[in-house]
Amino acid sequence: MTEERIPKGDIIRINNNVNEISEYEKCVFDSSLDYKGRVPLRASTGVWRASLFIIAIEFSERLSYFGIATSLMIYLTKVIHQDLETAAKSVNYWSGVTTLMPLLGGFLADAYFGRFSTVFIASLIYIMGLALLTMSRLVPSLRPCDSEPCANTREIHAVVFFLSIYLISIGTGGHKPSLESFGADQFDDDHDGERRKKMSFFNWWNFGLCSGLLLGVTLIVYVQERFGWGAADMTLMIAMSISLVIFIIGRPYYRYRKPSGSFVRPMLQVLVAAVAKRKVPYPNSSSEMFETPMEPQSNRRLCHTDTLRFLDKAAVITDKGTPEEKISPWKLATVTQVEETKLILNMIPIWITCVPFAVCSSQITTFFIKQATVMNRRINSDFMIPPATIFGLSAIGMIITVTVYDKILVPIARRARNDERGIKILERIGLGMIFSIVAMVSAALVERKRLNIVDTDPNMSSLSMSVFWLAPQFVIVGVADGFTYVGLQEYFYDQVPDSMRSIGIALYLSVIGAANFVSSLLIATIARVTGKAGNSWFGKDLNSSRLDNFYWFLAVIAVLNLLVYVMLARRYKYKSVEKRADVVVADCYDHDNLHLEAAV
Repeated sequence: MTEERIPKGDIIRINNNVNEISEYEKCVFDSSLDYKGRVPLRASTGVWRASLFIIAIEFSERLSYFGIATSLMIYLTKVIHQDLETAAKSVNYWSGVTTLMPLLGGFLADAYFGRFSTVFIASLIYIMGLALLTMSRLVPSLRPCDSEPCANTREIHAVVFFLSIYLISIGTGGHKPSLESFGADQFDDDHDGERRKKMSFFNWWNFGLCSGLLLGVTLIVYVQERFGWGAADMTLMIAMSISLVIFIIGRPYYRYRKPSGSFVRPMLQVLVAAVAKRKVPYPNSSSEMFETPMEPQSNRRLCHTDTLRFLDKAAVITDKGTPEEKISPWKLATVTQVEETKLILNMIPIWITCVPFAVCSSQITTFFIKQATVMNRRINSDFMIPPATIFGLSAIGMIITVTVYDKILVPIARRARNDERGIKILERIGLGMIFSIVAMVSAALVERKRLNIVDTDPNMSSLSMSVFWLAPQFVIVGVADGFTYVGLQEYFYDQVPDSMRSIGIALYLSVIGAANFVSSLLIATIARVTGKAGNSWFGKDLNSSRLDNFYWFLAVIAVLNLLVYVMLARRYKYKSVEKRADVVVADCYDHDNLHLEAAV
């Protein structure tokens, strides 16, 4: 069926009332473009038809990442022969770099390259890392040693191995922030129907993510155990290559945003202008502050708020005799620029209070996995669960959580509160923090029980204790992540300025990255302090360590942090966006140019 176009020259009024739907429904006026640089048609671009292509490559990327990450601790200790403390720090350093690199990738995507191009380039780098990782296992001169098991690993193997996983870190740095924000860009915030779908996007994004994670810690780990590390790495490389092709096939269905240049300069201009006019009286209302007219195809304008009022002075017009457009931007900023600066500054306390949560969550890829290696993983006489596979329980917990949240909790909250969102973003994040405390308490109790068994029967150690004793802490961490991490993705995407949404996702990832470095610092500090007392919490192996004390310590920190977070969340003011004024639309495809004029 041929799609009906808006006749050339016809004038149609756009009305913000969703009940008065008119021909403007055919086009998307949120500053996005189609792959030919035209205003997108709503019926053939964006929403789920585009997002499914994007979620497909995210599935493959998470399959690859967790296929490597969940076995990394085991590989470092068994193949490269690092001790427990060194291996934990190596994992945390790699995870930290991997989740901080998106700050650079997100900046380049928003400012210069665009999100689609950044994802494409980053995916190529990612595949190069996987190819090098495969070579380190299959090329004879790069293998750990000539025969298994390895008593002494070749130095060249360690060098190539770390080079390959840090190449994957660089690829992730461009891939993660750009892809997730690109997926969310497929929904129009000014369209009621698409906006409600967008509220579900992050839930189903994480459903796809967890599905990749689940296969990574089951199928890929099985391939590692049955056919070797090289076969598993090759499988990941092929899967990632196929998903990149799928991503490219979806190109005609995507909505694109033009790079908007560096966000640093406008923020500095606001700060400089505010300091320069520090003696100017505060404006009595936003009508006394400078703002440019809203263009139909420009980013949305922000409403004035009464937080951080000192910055408002940057938008006060002091030179009334000079036209505003001729005043230097270092002396006069717009209300939207001021509010965008406030948004970033107001996020800092929330970002800080989320780091302790991420520190608790980060234990799942280090000590939780290592605990599984010294417990009974045998199902029957023929099958033993690989240690990393137990990680899949957290993915199952997260999948159940996001499904229940989206299909049950949110609809109930919407009806109860008569609110479109139902549950506020910061409320969702706080719920996850409560579950993380429960997870740390559970982990401490289980580890104490395991150590008691070791003390009772040193010869048998904890091999008589089923690995499924670890199931509660894995599942609860997954539930906590389903609330907090998904909430953080939505928070940092939704609350940053429209032009900084890749950076927003990078800020979410930087919470995890900072937590990995903080976790390493905590481990090193506690090991040094407790070692001086003669009984280090982190010994040569798990049986000589006191991980239960470490988990109790994290639980106490998490409780104190939650109290601070609740106080900040109660005072937080969400981003307030001006409704677009009614506009008049002419032919969307009039020689590839959009004709818009403001309605009087």
